[in-house]
Amino acid sequence: MTGNMKEKSRHCVLVFSGLDPSGGAGISADIEAIGAVGAHALPVVTALTVQDNDRVYAVNPVDAAIISRQAQVLAGKIPVSAVKVGIVGNRDNAVAIGEVISELRRKQPGLPVVLDTVLGSGHGFALADGTPEYALSPLIGMATLVTPNLPEAKRLCPLAKDTRKQAEYLMAQGAANVLIKGGHGEDADSVFNQWFGADGMKQWKWRRLPGEFHGTGCTLASAIAAYLAQGLLMEKALEKGQVWCQAALEKAFSIAKGQKIPGRQAC
Repeated sequence: MTGNMKEKSRHCVLVFSGLDPSGGAGISADIEAIGAVGAHALPVVTALTVQDNDRVYAVNPVDAAIISRQAQVLAGKIPVSAVKVGIVGNRDNAVAIGEVISELRRKQPGLPVVLDTVLGSGHGFALADGTPEYALSPLIGMATLVTPNLPEAKRLCPLAKDTRKQAEYLMAQGAANVLIKGGHGEDADSVFNQWFGADGMKQWKWRRLPGEFHGTGCTLASAIAAYLAQGLLMEKALEKGQVWCQAALEKAFSIAKGQKIPGRQAC
């Protein structure tokens, strides 16, 4: 009987991200979100951080050679259906990740790559050595989707005065799609997320929830990457990722005073 049962399997997302010891953001958020929406995370840690649910105190990049070796061993055995990149730690790590992506795409030209352009913590602590914008710049042109929030979009595109121009700037560098997240917007009741792609622009409106959350960007980008890994087209993956992320925020919980943790395991 057992031998005739169909073996269960999941699509895998190769994840490059930092370790957040509070468990709210970074690789912990990636693993939970990807698993919750039906895929499996292959986590490669790019940096060891010192932080709690509110503040980052230090970022210690992992050696680029270790990151490369981990990814090569994983990809040599396990089929990779998508890649998700969070903080890279430094420029050397970004270059190493880019080489891994290039190697994967030699065999899978359409491999989805989601780049969450995390430049700093909510309180402004830089999440890479030197200038974070410079550190991650080698990966923008490789991205199927780039997911900056409003402050990050301004930093990445300092001369662009509105979200459309910011998206056009990133797409001119090679990014296929851009999702600009509106959580830092001024509307007290709603959050507006804007998707820009080759076929134009689409906007989603979400109810702004009370309080502040730790790891929202990681949660959303990873969910979208997991849906792309499972074969969904971009618009559908964006839609389902946002619906799921909103539900996780509605089920957020506290571990201490300050930012709440999205209820990723409760969805």
